[in-house]
Amino acid sequence: MKLPAVLLALITPILLFSSLASFAGQIPGKASAQDIPITHQDRMYAAEQFSNTVSVTDPVDNKVLGVITLGDPQPTNLSPLYRGEVLTHGLGFSPDHKTLVAVSVGTNSVTFIDTETNSIKHKTYVGRAPHEAFFTPDGKEVWVTVRGEDYVSVIDAKTYQEKMRIKTPVGPGMQIFSPDGKYGYVCSSFTPETVVVSVADHEIVGRVPQVSPFCPNIAASPDGKQVWFTLKDTGKVQVFEATPPFNPLKTLDVGPIANHVNLVINANGSFAYITVGGLNQVQVYRTETFEKVATIPVGNLPHGVWPSGDGTRVYVGLENADAYAVIDTLTNQVVANIPIGQAPQAIAYVPNAVTKGTGTDNLKPLGVAGQAAHLSLHAVGKTADQPPSSVALFNQGLIQVVQAAVTGLEPKQPYILAMSNQSDGTGPLQPLSAFTTNAAGAAVVNAVGPIRQIVQNDVPDQNRYLVIVTGTPDQIGAVVQLQSK
Repeated sequence: MKLPAVLLALITPILLFSSLASFAGQIPGKASAQDIPITHQDRMYAAEQFSNTVSVTDPVDNKVLGVITLGDPQPTNLSPLYRGEVLTHGLGFSPDHKTLVAVSVGTNSVTFIDTETNSIKHKTYVGRAPHEAFFTPDGKEVWVTVRGEDYVSVIDAKTYQEKMRIKTPVGPGMQIFSPDGKYGYVCSSFTPETVVVSVADHEIVGRVPQVSPFCPNIAASPDGKQVWFTLKDTGKVQVFEATPPFNPLKTLDVGPIANHVNLVINANGSFAYITVGGLNQVQVYRTETFEKVATIPVGNLPHGVWPSGDGTRVYVGLENADAYAVIDTLTNQVVANIPIGQAPQAIAYVPNAVTKGTGTDNLKPLGVAGQAAHLSLHAVGKTADQPPSSVALFNQGLIQVVQAAVTGLEPKQPYILAMSNQSDGTGPLQPLSAFTTNAAGAAVVNAVGPIRQIVQNDVPDQNRYLVIVTGTPDQIGAVVQLQSK
């Protein structure tokens, strides 16, 4: 029997909603798993690079409960006898949600943290400059991308000992696994190639070309069909089939400093959320059609991104704002901002992380980890649609770590972050950091010094202004960006 058009129009949305409602489960689990509603037992974690902390947040109250201190700020961590961690950066968690793993790039460490007590269970040290770590879906292994070398370190999750190394192209950036645990997908930060590894025998079984070398982040869809990864150097995102022959599906041009991507299933469908650091945006795409459905302003230099256990919220770490932006995924609106530690990198939402007690044991107050100042640089002759470069001054006591997320410059050209004694940049310049922009005309630039006291000085004769100029320290060119007043 043929149904009338009006009746079909009424039935179709109901059927669509019903199919999506049964299509539950959030990353990194299977789509067939049940969604987990947000409760006080859940925790949000952020790896904070310059305070060397992991902040712990209750997602119901949007409240930071405290931080897990893995190391000290400068200059303490410069001592040859220093034993803490430096540049806390990557995060992952076990399938039972009881163990968090935090990677510290500067000290080559993987820290295993008990989510119930916030206590450190073990530290494993691997090769040069590890970047990210994640458990295999069976919980037996932790794979760590050793980005400063050319392998994935495979750690036994019970003994915490490295059991083997998987040879990869130089500079493996991040790994994630298919929900069924069959494949590990490893993108590269130095080589334009992603490899697919069989988890059972640790052998490479597939290779996917990257359109550029610098991939910092990768995500596999809960339905087992797609893998998404970002390319920070060119501002692109690639998608390929998660099963053999691992065919490329789509390349998206999202904008400068494409940081992280994560995948969400909710009542409206299946979506990819991408942080675009140079535009201070999160862009949202349908995974079936690759249609962009939302552009969400979130704040300075969005980096890590992770959904709640039911897909109703997405949490975004703002690297140059020391905060989370919380997005309602049904409206794609920011509904909360949460102050956290310095320069959040990877973040992780862990449902049911705490099943007994308050979950606040061994936490310390945010303290100095939450202290930073924020500035911006605008382009000389700026156009209305050109976003400013954001600058964060992360307090380390008497000095600050300066981080500028610079955009809107010429691609692959040399520039200098400097200070001038004139607000228009015409005075003598003191170079702070020389850098070369990437293919998208962007860069993340760092320097260290008592900068806040100088650029925010109330005494005009002593005040200095941050500027960006073309050229090199030996051959300084024109001023192209100035500190905003």
